[in-house]
Amino acid sequence: MRNGILVGGNWIMDQVKLIDVFPEEEKLVNIFTESACNGGSAYNVIMGLVKLQADFPLSGVGLVGDDEKGDRIISHCQSLGINTNQIRQTKAAHTSYTDVMSVKSTGKRTFFHQRGANALLDIHDFDFSGSQDKIFHLGYLLLLDKLDIIEADGTTRATKVLKNAKAGGLITSVDIVSERSDRFKDVIPPSLPYIDYLFVNEYEAGMITGISTMIDGNIILKRCYEAAHRIIDMGVKQWVILHFPTGVIAVSRGGQTHYQPSINMPAEKIAGASGAGDAFAAGVLTGVHNDREITECLNLGVCAAASSLFEPTSSDGILPSTECLKLAQLFGYREAI
Repeated sequence: MRNGILVGGNWIMDQVKLIDVFPEEEKLVNIFTESACNGGSAYNVIMGLVKLQADFPLSGVGLVGDDEKGDRIISHCQSLGINTNQIRQTKAAHTSYTDVMSVKSTGKRTFFHQRGANALLDIHDFDFSGSQDKIFHLGYLLLLDKLDIIEADGTTRATKVLKNAKAGGLITSVDIVSERSDRFKDVIPPSLPYIDYLFVNEYEAGMITGISTMIDGNIILKRCYEAAHRIIDMGVKQWVILHFPTGVIAVSRGGQTHYQPSINMPAEKIAGASGAGDAFAAGVLTGVHNDREITECLNLGVCAAASSLFEPTSSDGILPSTECLKLAQLFGYREAI
């Protein structure tokens, strides 16, 4: 039987700075704290799985620089028992990093990103031939330059990676970055037929489908459902999981729909929201791997995301699964929209 999750994509060192407000140009703000931690979909999700105490093997795939940051990422993973055979170091680029500016009062984050080695990650870096893993998670599309290239046949290089993973017998899962561009409709659709679980937020879903999921800054739940159904029609094999600050909806190829509200976290408990989406994905994927019902997967996801808010870094606040689930009883859920 297949067992384990292989996590690939962006491996980033986040340099998180907790600030009082985000400034206008040429204005000064105060930095309260600063720290370095894991960042990027692959690094965040695999650390989330570790923190949740996943009871199955974990492996990574990606590119880092042949430098101190790259050494740190690989040694960190190895110290936690993660298989790093497919995390390769390259001399062609430095390890990717992001300066994350997180506003203390709101949890809102702004990212200054150096793409680095992640931009060179390509089809040949992924080997599924000997994998006994159950799930392959890839993120973020739109932030992996080589894999986002559109080929002559209209597919992307990420499409071929996902197709290979499916041919290798793995369940596929994908996350997307919230890029401010018009590339969504060209880069994302070719991969959808090879994705079993797609994680998107309301903005990304709207950009893929052209359906406006927000009006005057407010989430329109009906339109979120419409967008999720549209993405299913575009090819996603099992579930579209569409998350937003107050909750998440899930829509299946078979027509099932579910709504899960977020945990009602007190403002004074929130140190920062960096990595909350990846913590959510780690929670959901833990449930999927262990063959839980989708409702249980979503609940663990929102609980994992809530626990990540306890710390300003991406994963340090995440609690073991059993402790995460207690947050629902402790704080309750947010009102449904």
